[in-house]
Amino acid sequence: MSFFKKIFSSEKKETLDKGLEKSKTTFFSKLGKAVAGKSKVDDAVLDNLEEILVASDVGVNTTLKIITRIENRVAADKYLGIEELNKILQEEISALLSETNTGAGEATEFVIPKDKKPYVIMVVGVNGVGKTTTIGKLAFQFKKAGYKVVLGAGDTFRAAAIDQLQIWADRVGVPIVRQNMGSDPASVAFDTLQSAVAQDADIVIIDTAGRLHNKINLMNELTKVKRVMQKVISDAPHDVLLVLDGSTGQNAFEQAKQFTAATEVTSLAVTKLDGTAKGGVVIGISDQFKIPVKYIGVGEGIEDLQVFNKHEFVDSFFK
Repeated sequence: MSFFKKIFSSEKKETLDKGLEKSKTTFFSKLGKAVAGKSKVDDAVLDNLEEILVASDVGVNTTLKIITRIENRVAADKYLGIEELNKILQEEISALLSETNTGAGEATEFVIPKDKKPYVIMVVGVNGVGKTTTIGKLAFQFKKAGYKVVLGAGDTFRAAAIDQLQIWADRVGVPIVRQNMGSDPASVAFDTLQSAVAQDADIVIIDTAGRLHNKINLMNELTKVKRVMQKVISDAPHDVLLVLDGSTGQNAFEQAKQFTAATEVTSLAVTKLDGTAKGGVVIGISDQFKIPVKYIGVGEGIEDLQVFNKHEFVDSFFK
């Protein structure tokens, strides 16, 4: 029996379960060894649990919070059986996500605020994290939900990025605004927003360059892109979405640190969770950066980008 009420469709839930399989199997095989022969949760079990959470890339700070919560439960209940540990872990991690993600992590569908048109999403992230693929899959999901979407190929630093986004635009069947490699990204953003307004589009998704060798240059470029966008739509962008590769574990934390220092990031997408045992990174990043995780990638298929729902995520992880 699921701990949480059923929110996702069975098909979507199955994809999520499958996408978190590696993380879950690794976590619980380690947990099984840690509690073997034990009847109650004692200091040794908690020490082992701490190691397992850190190894699952939940992160040291978030792990310590979870352990403290469980210690408090043990102290309050005096005796806590091993069979209850799984349920308590599930409850405490869910509570932690609720505290750090107030109002976020509740979505079940791809929706945008009704009072912004077009709603402008600027996508940032280093090369190789699945940024362009995430934009393509987002465009697909939004179009499927009935929105009119326009893409902007603002990563003019790499010819491959422009071509890759063009392939996604053709595949999904949405218009794209592009210029030549080496063009000014702010100019592409300006043209994209003008085009979107002219077409009465609902959503604009702008790609940006992913290089991170110089934070000052990146900061200046992203600031300029934003400033130029605001000449067309005064409060754009409405969302700055940072894409992180979940399979890189602690490296994803580092990227989040760098990008949040370079620009104001308002939401996160964590990709490639299906190919890794590091799914715990979603819990840690969400907790540490106080930025809502909006989307997670749990497979390579076009449908395998999902809205992040904390209840379903924790339920699938602990199933």
